[in-house]
Amino acid sequence: MFARLNQLARHLSRPLPNYAHSSAAAASRISFLSGVMTSSAVSPEEKGRRTIHTAGCIIIGDEVLGGKTVDTNSAYLAKFCFSLGMNLKRIEVIADDEDEIIEAARRMSDSYDFVVTSGGIGPTHDDITYQSISKAFGLKLKLHPDALARMKKLSRPHPSQPNFSWDTPSKALSAKLRMIELPIDESREENTQVLFVDEKLWVPISVVNGNIHILPGVPRLFEQMLEGLKPRLVPRLTDPEGKGIHRILISTPQAESEVAGYLTELAAKVESKGVKVGSYPRWGKARNTVTLVGREKDYMETLVAEVEKNVDGHRVSVEGEDDVEGEEDLEKTG
Repeated sequence: MFARLNQLARHLSRPLPNYAHSSAAAASRISFLSGVMTSSAVSPEEKGRRTIHTAGCIIIGDEVLGGKTVDTNSAYLAKFCFSLGMNLKRIEVIADDEDEIIEAARRMSDSYDFVVTSGGIGPTHDDITYQSISKAFGLKLKLHPDALARMKKLSRPHPSQPNFSWDTPSKALSAKLRMIELPIDESREENTQVLFVDEKLWVPISVVNGNIHILPGVPRLFEQMLEGLKPRLVPRLTDPEGKGIHRILISTPQAESEVAGYLTELAAKVESKGVKVGSYPRWGKARNTVTLVGREKDYMETLVAEVEKNVDGHRVSVEGEDDVEGEEDLEKTG
């Protein structure tokens, strides 16, 4: 909470940024300012090769917005990005609505280096992610022969379809084939647009406009395929060794209002080192959490003793590990 307010205050006090740099966000802003609303001047080839600094996530599904399904994929992606040092900048949950998907896909592709979508690639009428994203970038859907061959080899008919045949036209067959009709840019090599990242799965990752990666909404598949994609991403990271970002947790019995002044000073002091200071209340618990997040691990380690002293706290490995049963927060309004 404190971190977000502090970041907002610093943001409002800064001069306008120089949009001449080459990040995805800068390209998006330049396109917007020049009146080009649908896409940036950056080619799909460049988007698919450049260093990954930022990431965005689009969760697609009426079932998530309606509360029927609890989204866990964005949380998994957040941890995945954090571990690799990617800065996940935005997570959006949108409906199974073509216009919404088109708008979000274009905007995210222009704004972030690595974009992941989740959901909407099944066999039913409301699974419209492929068709919507293909329209977003003026592409056609194409039945992918390798995906079909893998589907035939690795999938099994549902028990309710004992008479299903790959060779006999049927509504069930049409529905299955719908899942491998992929957005294809025929001016580019297909092997950069359709990725098979796990030999045990027939489901491909469809890559559109160079940086949009379309994944299924089923958590097990989403996680498995994201991990399978990792070897292709690591060489494009700012830290190719994939050491990622570090987080240090300090447990404190002090109310946020008590430590706010010190944390404001600390945040200003460490900002130039790329370290972010966070403060997180733990409702109903006796201890709150202060965090240090950044890439400079050695520098962050030098701050621990100072922070512990000033917040009357101590370092923990996992939030809540020092909770005492029956001990409650004495200042819930702190």
